[in-house]
Amino acid sequence: MDFKGLLQQINDLFARLNRKQKITIVTATILLVAFLVFLLIYPTRDKGDLSGYGVLFEGMDNSDNALILQYLQQKHIPYKIPKEDTILIPKEKVYEERIALASQGIPKTSKVGYEIFDVKDFGATDFDQNIKYIRAIEGELGRTIESLTPIDKADVHIAIPKDSVFVSREIPPTASVMLKIKPNMRLLPKQILGIKNLIAASVPKLMVENVKLVNENGEPLGENDELDTTRELAQAQLHYKQNFENILENKIANILAPIVGGRDKVVAKVSAEFDFSQKKSTKETFDPNNVVRSEQTMEEKREGFPKKQVGGVPGVVSNVGPVQGLQNNELKEKYEKSTNTTNYEVGKMVSEIKGEFGVLTRLNAAVVVDGRYKKVDKNGTETIEYIPLSTEEMDKINALVKQAIGYNQARGDAVAVSNFEFNAKAAKYVPMTAYEKVVATTEKILGPFSSLLKYLIVGLILFVFYKKVITPFSQRMLEIHPDEEEKVQSLFAIDEADDEEIDKFGEMRKKVEDQLGLSASFNEEDVKYDIMLERVKHSIKERPEEIASLFKLLIKDEVAVTNTKGN
Repeated sequence: MDFKGLLQQINDLFARLNRKQKITIVTATILLVAFLVFLLIYPTRDKGDLSGYGVLFEGMDNSDNALILQYLQQKHIPYKIPKEDTILIPKEKVYEERIALASQGIPKTSKVGYEIFDVKDFGATDFDQNIKYIRAIEGELGRTIESLTPIDKADVHIAIPKDSVFVSREIPPTASVMLKIKPNMRLLPKQILGIKNLIAASVPKLMVENVKLVNENGEPLGENDELDTTRELAQAQLHYKQNFENILENKIANILAPIVGGRDKVVAKVSAEFDFSQKKSTKETFDPNNVVRSEQTMEEKREGFPKKQVGGVPGVVSNVGPVQGLQNNELKEKYEKSTNTTNYEVGKMVSEIKGEFGVLTRLNAAVVVDGRYKKVDKNGTETIEYIPLSTEEMDKINALVKQAIGYNQARGDAVAVSNFEFNAKAAKYVPMTAYEKVVATTEKILGPFSSLLKYLIVGLILFVFYKKVITPFSQRMLEIHPDEEEKVQSLFAIDEADDEEIDKFGEMRKKVEDQLGLSASFNEEDVKYDIMLERVKHSIKERPEEIASLFKLLIKDEVAVTNTKGN
């Protein structure tokens, strides 16, 4: 980019402006720069006196702040307190005083993390280092737990016993935590277990069951005792019941609002009764079709001579058996046996059924709707008269309510719909007009965006002001007429009227000269010259400054022409 050419163009443009335009541009530039400087300086004007100061400590307890201020006063060190938990001292002394305060054990109650090892203590023993290590772990865990949304403050205490060479005598470490919970908040069982796991994972050999949590009232958290379990269960049941009732109430209001003229004319309350006793049941279902469990098949075959029968006269031969070498011409014996065993089983399915968290046993709904209002003129006084809804309309509303909540007569549900005048002083009650309803609806919709709309409206006004006022004004002021100074109206121009006057004057002078016998010496050009001379004298007397400017311009042009010819 040619900056030199750009500057030359800006310089030429500025040189062609007249005096009024130059003054306007310079003034606007000065005001713009002053405004920008004001915007930069104004937000920090209150902090100007804090320049040169740095943060010594921030976010500590009041007791630690008191000790630090006492130390600074004794040392005659200047300090400032811009906020309740922030102390500032000159920047060049911040690190020096931090080390000096740490050597005196300050801060005492505030949480100290691993920055405690930033200060080297060459004379420290192993016991001192172990104590610092435990303090660092406690401080870091406290900071981490306090970063959780429901926790306002957390104090962690860890007990690490000495190591023993005998495994049977080794004592595991333990931890105790005091939690201060933020108002209107509570810890869920999962969150309690998460905090315990976080602490147990940060300390070697620490088990989850050895971490104990209590709240600011000294009540144990996450012990799963009978009282704690009952309280958690009761809260869950109450939350479930209220959520169910709110859903039905909103359904009733939404369905009736267009009918009665708005949600402000409907009041619905629902009471639901639940059975929270969770029942477990076991169900066995038998399949009528037999199922083959096992099947066994056995076959047995044998072929050969039948066994010899020993008999005859008692003696040696009979006892010994058949005599070897004797032939038996009987047929061979053939034996076959087949056995098939099939075991059948009856099909059975066993299912365990667990009841719902809450079973709806009864539902009661009470609905109150407003009537209508109209203006009545009584004895010249305009009042508002209340008109109740008709029986037919109430029956329709009753049917709509039953459909909306899922009415079940067999369950014993009850629905009551009534029509009442919401404002007892009907004479002073004026219902919302259509315009007021539109305004109220608009405010309800655009209310959350009101802050943003303000900036949009201001930006739109500034844009219109810039387009309609500043831009046209700048264009008119920056309009350049190159021949503005060169075009000087001739003071001696003679228009048609002047020509007529000259002709009349010449005719009169000619008549006079004819009468005097001087017509031979009459010259019309002389008459024009005399009249022109008189006009010049008159113009010089009336506008001497313009005449002087004219002569300057003529002289300037003449000099320029002369120089051009000389070159």
